[in-house]
Amino acid sequence: MADKGANFTYMVRCRDGSYYIGWTNHLKERIKAHNTGKGAKYTRSRTPVELVYYEEFATKQEAMSREASLKKLSHQEKQKLAEQVSLRY
Repeated sequence: MADKGANFTYMVRCRDGSYYIGWTNHLKERIKAHNTGKGAKYTRSRTPVELVYYEEFATKQEAMSREASLKKLSHQEKQKLAEQVSLRY
């Protein structure tokens, strides 16, 4: 995973079992921010979070579009997506 110049759509599993989906151009730093309470308001009370899925895109627009589509998935669909991938992070 190359962080430079890339845009990522990502999904984390929160401590309570819920999922948070977002996009960033600095994935490692963003996950760290979530886990230190400096990420999204939603994840602040649900730390620690675990990165369970990500995709890399060339443009911010592509990443944001994918984020929007993933947010429409049901909890079960998000869970299935997370289970289908094995991350090397």
